[in-house]
Amino acid sequence: MPRRSTSSSTGRSTGNSTASTGPRNRTPQAVRVRRRSFGDFVKAFFAFVALLALVVGVPGALAVLIGWPLPHGVPSLDWLRQEITVTTFLHILTVVVWLAWAQFTACVLVEVKAALSGVGVPGRVPGAGPSQLLARQLVAALLLVGATAASLTPGLSQLGHSLEGNQKPTVAAAQATPGILAQQQEQAASTAAALAEQASHAQADAGSTARQHGDTKYYRIQPPEGRHHDSLWEIAQRHLGDGRRYKEIYELNKDRVQPDGSRLSEASLIRPGWIMEMPGDAHGGELVEMPDAHVPHGVQQQIHDYAKSGGQAAHDTDHAQGSHAQGGDQAQGGDHAQGGGHGQQATVPGQRPAPDSGRQPTAPAATSGASAFGSAFGLPQALLGAPLLAAGLLGALGRRRRQALWQSALGAVGGRRGMEPPTPTGDAADAQDALLIGADPDGVRLLDRSLRGLAAQLAGESRALPTVYAAWLSNGDLHLQLAQPAGKPPAPWQLGQDQTFWMLARSDAERYQDVDTAAPYPGLVSLGTMDDSRLLLNLESVPGIVSLSGREADRAAVFASVAAELATNGWSDRMTITLVGFGEDLTPLAPNRLRHLDGIDDLIETMEAETRQRRGALGAAGHDSVLTGRTGPAQHTRWAPHLVLLAAQPSPEDAAKLAELASDASRLGIGYLVGTESGDLPGAAWEMEVTGEGKLLAPLLGLELDAQLLPSATQRAVVELFVEADPEHDPQGPAPTPPFLVDVSEQGRPAVYARLVGPYEIIGLDTPDGERSALLHEALALLLLHREGVHPRVLASALWPRGVTEDVRDALLERLAGWLGADPDGSPRLSADATGRLVLAKSVVSDLDVLRSLYHEATQGKGVDSRAVRGRLLTDALVLVRGPLLADRPEGRYRWLTHEIIDAQLPLLVADIGLALSAFHLEKDRAERAIEALGAALNSAPADERLFNELLRATHATGDTDRLQALAADLVGRSGARGLPPRTEALLDELLPSWRSGVAAVG
Repeated sequence: MPRRSTSSSTGRSTGNSTASTGPRNRTPQAVRVRRRSFGDFVKAFFAFVALLALVVGVPGALAVLIGWPLPHGVPSLDWLRQEITVTTFLHILTVVVWLAWAQFTACVLVEVKAALSGVGVPGRVPGAGPSQLLARQLVAALLLVGATAASLTPGLSQLGHSLEGNQKPTVAAAQATPGILAQQQEQAASTAAALAEQASHAQADAGSTARQHGDTKYYRIQPPEGRHHDSLWEIAQRHLGDGRRYKEIYELNKDRVQPDGSRLSEASLIRPGWIMEMPGDAHGGELVEMPDAHVPHGVQQQIHDYAKSGGQAAHDTDHAQGSHAQGGDQAQGGDHAQGGGHGQQATVPGQRPAPDSGRQPTAPAATSGASAFGSAFGLPQALLGAPLLAAGLLGALGRRRRQALWQSALGAVGGRRGMEPPTPTGDAADAQDALLIGADPDGVRLLDRSLRGLAAQLAGESRALPTVYAAWLSNGDLHLQLAQPAGKPPAPWQLGQDQTFWMLARSDAERYQDVDTAAPYPGLVSLGTMDDSRLLLNLESVPGIVSLSGREADRAAVFASVAAELATNGWSDRMTITLVGFGEDLTPLAPNRLRHLDGIDDLIETMEAETRQRRGALGAAGHDSVLTGRTGPAQHTRWAPHLVLLAAQPSPEDAAKLAELASDASRLGIGYLVGTESGDLPGAAWEMEVTGEGKLLAPLLGLELDAQLLPSATQRAVVELFVEADPEHDPQGPAPTPPFLVDVSEQGRPAVYARLVGPYEIIGLDTPDGERSALLHEALALLLLHREGVHPRVLASALWPRGVTEDVRDALLERLAGWLGADPDGSPRLSADATGRLVLAKSVVSDLDVLRSLYHEATQGKGVDSRAVRGRLLTDALVLVRGPLLADRPEGRYRWLTHEIIDAQLPLLVADIGLALSAFHLEKDRAERAIEALGAALNSAPADERLFNELLRATHATGDTDRLQALAADLVGRSGARGLPPRTEALLDELLPSWRSGVAAVG
């Protein structure tokens, strides 16, 4: 049977028919630098000859052929009046050649020192741009075949190597963090050898273990899901019933060789892909059993089959990208993925297989439990595995939707007043779910506060910001990789494994608060991950061009990811991102940041002008770089970066011009990422390659990352979300019906009624017992606010932001289904729709549903033709408003509400109801009733300008000038230093021309 490929950590298929049968290892591997070819040695030889000729041959030839060109004594004035002979001219030319030789030799020494030391960017020899570039190329070609080839790019080679004598305990974690140019040793054993040794261990131990507990069982350590990481304690808690029994698992597997060649030495240090032998009484569907009669062969077979099932389960997350696993039985259903030859079920927590091609998932039967919600469908892995990118996109999308709501409410866009935001469908719905699951807003907040806090501390100490090449996020800790040593960092920052690394533990980062300082490193952008560490490269600090080679589609996915994260990230203030050769359709993500140019000629013209402008501005301000301008007294000038993303390969002439512009770009806050087909780009300081398997390689930088990508299909789905949320999109389109309407008559009484507007109350259900009551209430509130359906993983991510296993999630869903029960006809009140999303039955209703239905019925239903019905419906709706949404929610829970726009929708809806009811009363000159309705609406929407304007009109209708004057004074007092809004001020001028003098008298 053909072997099925395992899935990489990016969700892409990486295996083939000859792939190893062991599970995929996510531990950082030694960088596999390609073997040096004959051409490399030829280049190195000619580079050596050229260096020898230029450094030794030139001065030797000058000394032998010309001799000493300068006078041997102090010349007299008569010397200036002598005729210039050919000899004199040759001597002058010789002096020029000697100076050029000295400059070139200095460049060679600087480049060799930087290459061999691996610390700091090469110093710039004054006026030696072309000479230094030539020296760099020759030195690089010479050292390419030597042992120091991994040190050609300085300043980035030390992460992962400890500094001798630095014994601080807090540095221990940093020493295991991957780094650019980190050269790790090759692992001692291959996967096949590890599995063989593990099988021999299993054979030796099987007799005693099986006699004690029965069959031998194994568990495969799972890769991180969201922000959840597997641990021996949790494995023991799930499968042995007591987390304290983790020691038994540790003792069974201590010093056993794992598939990646490493061994278990500490209980807290386990890695994804390791195979753990379990005590015989372990239980649970994730385990694989093997009767002891077939230990030697059976262990390997079970491990192989279990790895296959894990790869297939992970395949669903890449379904939206069109990446399909190969093999004979890849179309197994999510609930029937079988293990090895003994037929044991093997399911990887948190992952589901993709549905068969052409077969739509069906709604589950009317049963409770995990199987009732196990419909399989895929989400784009590109967003699930990019927490910082997802958080930025989610935040920007929320702001865009709020903007659309506010503009609609103020009538800025015709035909959309009071409209519900569009509900995404298809790929856009999957993309939104992936954003909700993958986003790590806490991580973005900590990164932003940590960097700004560092900038503020350095400014307070009158210290300059150090140049940062990269940042690593590893298990919540932040490691900054400096271009060169910058002294001792301010507390709570600490030195990392050497002087070029500053490290901040997550516990210390959480103590930082918001500070009013400019973002110090806005050019940081995620490139990918190595094991559990995420690399962010500071594009604006790179001393030259960063080139990216690979297939066009793969390069485009990297460029799109970089552009989207830079455009929406939360750790920068202002910036300009220029896209050339791609990305015209990405501009809706951030029109104020992203701009698109048609060609390279336009780019060069633009960047030449900006480079001159920035050089002049820095000189006039007395700064040597933009970093100096971001701290101290001049910090509010911001010095925003300009990042250029050029996907199309430039011509040699254009490449030379770009290299010249980029030679001084890092000082000016300008960064260049340029695509190339061949990987050979003049002036490229750092060279990277993206492979078809989703790997980002930079051999000379010591990098092999799982690349962060944004494939075209996912990119289109994300852009669709932003376009649909744009307030200018189809402004004349019909206002859609709210997504869920209920029967507001007496016959429409629901079976379960939840009051969310105000204190949270539930009518029709018994209060759950135990500590899980809060979780069940929160889960129900989330489902009630999303009648269109909620992805099970979205629900889990909302309730457990730090991550949860699939069995815990499904257990909660089972309890929730049991708590809600079934309708009289036997249909469950919680089920899954055809796409697998969780939906509530129509018999489960919230007061927010009723509120929307009453307003819709009053303004678009029966109330349109009956004034009495309209007044009754609007009055009933306003009575339902008892305060803000979930007013009594406990602190620390319902944090998912920050991703919602209901906090903007509800006040606007209440204001619309108040305005409609006020107009209803004013039609019959009932000004007092109108004022009463507006006052009730203002309790829930105190900042709505429309309500205050309508209150002024209603008060004016009473004919009480003093009352109107008092209201005007109150509004002026509320507005503070900003003053009254222009519309309110104009209305007061019309209703009460003397209001200014009256307000001054009251003041």
